[in-house]
Amino acid sequence: MTDRYGRDVLSGDWKAPPKGRSTPLAAERGVVVEDVETGWVGAVVRVEKAGGILVVHLEDRRGRTRAFPLGPGFHVDGRPVTLTRPQAAADARLSAARAAASRTASGSRAVADAPARVASASRIFVEGRHDAELVEKVWGHDLRIEGVVVEMLDGVDDLEAAIRDFAPGPGRRMGVLVDHLVAGTKETRVVDAASRLHPFAPHVLIVGHPYVDVWQSVRPERLGMERWPVIPRGTSWKHGICAHLGWAHDEQADIARAWKQILGTVRTYADLEPSLLGRVEELIDFVTAP
Repeated sequence: MTDRYGRDVLSGDWKAPPKGRSTPLAAERGVVVEDVETGWVGAVVRVEKAGGILVVHLEDRRGRTRAFPLGPGFHVDGRPVTLTRPQAAADARLSAARAAASRTASGSRAVADAPARVASASRIFVEGRHDAELVEKVWGHDLRIEGVVVEMLDGVDDLEAAIRDFAPGPGRRMGVLVDHLVAGTKETRVVDAASRLHPFAPHVLIVGHPYVDVWQSVRPERLGMERWPVIPRGTSWKHGICAHLGWAHDEQADIARAWKQILGTVRTYADLEPSLLGRVEELIDFVTAP
């Protein structure tokens, strides 16, 4: 039977514009497009956020640049396109995020799904809780992979006794991190004597940083300071720091909260001073050496 009315005009994509529907196009550098509204033709030079929206900058053949909202409203070779974020930039951000996730806070390569290890006979000793918490935050993953435990000494006044108690020897090394190890201090005299203790000396490495307290090894910029303040003699160093920062410091709980706030600013090794980083890395190398 003959169809008197012909093809159904409503069949197919009857709402499509004459030049076709807009297709997505990544706004990669160098892509030449035309802004439909103004007729401006130019090559993409960059995409950035401005005024809360993403804009694409187009440079014409005379070197002039104009910005347009990223999205629909462009033509390429006469066909409509919707400009989207540059894929190369998105891929670069994704790669950077993956690289960051594959690194530990200490900057070493993360090991995923590593089986639990029996603790090594070798140990690293630090003076107190704050030292231990800082080492754990930055080097904890590395130490767990190696099976190295960090223990606290509660000060180094009787370091020789601590060495005798641990009894280091072949396959049982002892690394010690000391605060305020600078010339002329009691810490230097204690370390000099302990480093010569027979017969343990070959299996002991004692290193130190120059800071009065491990708090000071955190870069002051992380706390909004240009430098750590000098606290007058006769004033508790931690109490003086809290007072300088305007933090409560009347009770020990106040000092503990202050440290948690300082520790919270540490994200990676880059937030610590190099003089501490080098010493901790040296201890880890020493206690994990074959």
